[in-house]
Amino acid sequence: MLPMSSRRIAFLGLGVMGFPMAAHLLKAGHEVTVYNRTASKAAQWVERHGGKSAPTPAVAAKGQDIVFACVGNDDDLRQVTIGQDGAFSAMSEGAIFVDHTTASADVARELAAAASGLGLGFVDAPVSGGQAGAENGVLTIMCGGSEADYAATEPVMAVYARSVRRLGPVGSGQLTKMVNQICIAGLVQALSEGVAFAQKAGLDVEAVLDVISKGAAGSWQMENRGKTMNAGKFDFGFAVDWMRKDLGICLAEARNNGAQLPVTSLVDQFYADVQAMGGNRWDTSSLVARLKRS
Repeated sequence: MLPMSSRRIAFLGLGVMGFPMAAHLLKAGHEVTVYNRTASKAAQWVERHGGKSAPTPAVAAKGQDIVFACVGNDDDLRQVTIGQDGAFSAMSEGAIFVDHTTASADVARELAAAASGLGLGFVDAPVSGGQAGAENGVLTIMCGGSEADYAATEPVMAVYARSVRRLGPVGSGQLTKMVNQICIAGLVQALSEGVAFAQKAGLDVEAVLDVISKGAAGSWQMENRGKTMNAGKFDFGFAVDWMRKDLGICLAEARNNGAQLPVTSLVDQFYADVQAMGGNRWDTSSLVARLKRS
């Protein structure tokens, strides 16, 4: 393998997260080949940043030290790994696959087993921080995998992260991301209710948020979404459709492990209401919109 300062890397999936993440890898001096289901997006990435593109995951993955993926869901992940022209079929023994998709812990374990049978490493590494975090290189990355696979990939992931941590064996990263989304769901609903209440009470909402954000009620959501909630602007990040996908994963896992998620289940249904209002692509702070319906 190449020295740590220059790895041969493939990056599969150039959405709002993958596009800038792959660029950070290239800027850090790695050799990067990209693949995207819509080939024009890969061509756009190469035109803007350099590097190379490939027509299939297998071609992108051939001869690489590390293959990263950031795609939509479990089925998309299976397609780029073990599907027709999937990456696993072309990866060299000893190479490591790192999955940044928010997916189920079950698919992480399934694909890790498939990778192990081929002599490949596997790290599930979902991210938090949204598009802005990806663009600014300050994501939080929650990892599951062997200590050796994590140690080999952590310095590479660090180029677009503020925090990278191994939480345990394969699946631990996805389970931790579920905890993250569960916590966010409750916080956003509470903030929505607070903003809507303040509006009904005739208060200066921005002044209220400024005061209470300095105390126990303060949170990232309040600092970054409180004012835009008040203004009815919902184009600042993670879409409702994707949040519902993530909460569905959380609720399915809870049914398996016996955890009780009453608030998460309720907020998931509130997001369904937002979808029914046409807010599929609004960001998650749009929960406040359903409280303001006449």
